[in-house]
Amino acid sequence: NENICRLDYYVFEKVCQCLRRWMDNGIQPVPIAVNLSRAHVKNPDFLEEFAKTKERYAIPDGMLELELTESIFFDEEQRELGKQGIDKMHAEGFLCSLDDFGVVFSALALLKEFNVDTIKLDRQFFLDIDSEKSRSIIAAFLRLGEKLNIHIVAEGIETKKQLDYLKSVRCNMVQGYIFSKPLPIPDFEKWRKERGE
Repeated sequence: NENICRLDYYVFEKVCQCLRRWMDNGIQPVPIAVNLSRAHVKNPDFLEEFAKTKERYAIPDGMLELELTESIFFDEEQRELGKQGIDKMHAEGFLCSLDDFGVVFSALALLKEFNVDTIKLDRQFFLDIDSEKSRSIIAAFLRLGEKLNIHIVAEGIETKKQLDYLKSVRCNMVQGYIFSKPLPIPDFEKWRKERGE
C-alpha cells in the first residue's frame, strides 16, 4: 500500500528536526543517512517533499544522505528512474549511498552507471575476515572506491579482528556493534558526549 513512503518521510523529518536542534544549541552536527524504500523511485517527483523539508529546517548541503539499496535497480525502468533520482539528489544538496552493496545485484555495473557518493559494503564480506579471498576482495573494493572517489563504509563490524584488518587496509568508515548498537537520539547524544565528540 506504499505506506512505507510515508514512514520514510516521517523518519526524514525527525532527522531534520534533530539536526536543526543540534545546530541551534551549538552542538556540532554529524551527517545522517536516511533509508529510502524503492517504492519512492516510482514517482519521478518523490524528492520534492524531501527537498522542501530540508530547506524548511535550513539543513546545510552535505548533512543528509539518502540511502538506497541495490534492489532499487532490478529492472530497466527503475534503473533509469534511479539514475535521474540520484542526479536530482545531488542538485538538491543531498548525498547518496548504496546500502547492502555487493550481495544481490551486479554491483560493479552500478558503480559505472550511478554517481553515488558512498557504498556500504554488506556485512557478509566481513564474516570470514581470516579468509585470504575475503581480505583480497575487501582490499580491492577499497582501492576501487579510492580510484572512483567513492567513500566505502564497512557494515556490520563486531570484532576487534575485523576492525584491525580494516584499519590495516585504510578503511576509514566503519559501522557496527563494535562501537554501539543502534540508539535512540538521547542515548546517542550521551554516548557521543562520553566519547568527547
